Amino acid sequence: MNLKIAVLGGDGVGPEVLAQSLKCLRAVEETFHHHFTFTEGDIGAVAMEKYGKPLPEVTTELCRASDSILFGTIGTLKYDANPSAKVRPEQGLLQLRRELELFANIRPVKVFPTLVNKSPLKKHVIFGTDFIIYRELTGGIYFGEKKLSKDGTIASDLCEYSEKEISRIAHFAFKSAKNRRKKLTLIDKANVLETSRLWRKVVTKIGESYPEVALEFLFVDNAAMQMMLHPNQFDVILTENMFGDILSDQGSAICGTKGLLPSASIGNDFAMFEPFHGSYPQAEGKNIANPIASILSTAMMLSHFGLHEESSAVVTAVDKSMRKQIVTQDLNPDSKYGTNEVGDFIAANIIDSDENYNYNYENIGLGRSTII
Repeated sequence: MNLKIAVLGGDGVGPEVLAQSLKCLRAVEETFHHHFTFTEGDIGAVAMEKYGKPLPEVTTELCRASDSILFGTIGTLKYDANPSAKVRPEQGLLQLRRELELFANIRPVKVFPTLVNKSPLKKHVIFGTDFIIYRELTGGIYFGEKKLSKDGTIASDLCEYSEKEISRIAHFAFKSAKNRRKKLTLIDKANVLETSRLWRKVVTKIGESYPEVALEFLFVDNAAMQMMLHPNQFDVILTENMFGDILSDQGSAICGTKGLLPSASIGNDFAMFEPFHGSYPQAEGKNIANPIASILSTAMMLSHFGLHEESSAVVTAVDKSMRKQIVTQDLNPDSKYGTNEVGDFIAANIIDSDENYNYNYENIGLGRSTII
């Protein structure tokens, strides 16, 4: 398969973790005889420095001309510390999602058995946790009309949804549940919000077309509690933009670190894949950021194009890195491996995944991994 891939490193550790994903894709090329063309583009604070805006037209056109988009992270301390800034790096990502109509954000939350001790929750609580959050991405309060009174003392943000916006992501979620454990949970606040009542109405109607999928409803406050008490009860979660943003962060706590969670933003014509974690500017250039979320996002991209064997090879290599403790310090404080070394190990094990091989770990990251 030939794929043209737009590479948007963004800010902070984004370019560093994304570089490890590209290593893995080059290993997939070599092992499975595909051809990937990578073209870099600017977005976020780095684009603001170069173009004066967080999403220049040249980046948008690059994404439209590509088969897929790999995204790093966005945001810097300079803007985080200035809430009054009129233009912010994050606006570039929001604009890109809107322009490409990437309306479905997909975030898997799965506990790797080798890392069960990293979770702040007890083993018996999180054992078997494997669910996916489908978050509506281009509507709701984030994109609604915003007002501030002339004296700056009253502010409002409009939360608005249409039946069309709800139904298109609902179908995605139901189809996913149909191919998994056949359970879908809609999370809302229908006892208070009119938009949530519309969500329930639309999703209930669509559910009639998927009789094999059990549909249940939870208010968002109860759902947040249930996610901590019994996370393994969930299969597919469907929710609106802001609730999905918050619950996704909470889901990362189940795994013990955001550095493991991938995500995809999907539309009818375009797809973008990115790690769930933030830009982590304090770690920029220090070779300590965990690249696994970015690499697993690459696995999601491969699966999106029907390359399931290739995707599985990436996931298997990631799992091996964790079992062998070739991980960054957020997973093992005593680890001597950094971002680049972990990426090297995972890429090497895509090329040669024989479980019987022993690797010379001292050479990992030096460009000379050897089998002994």
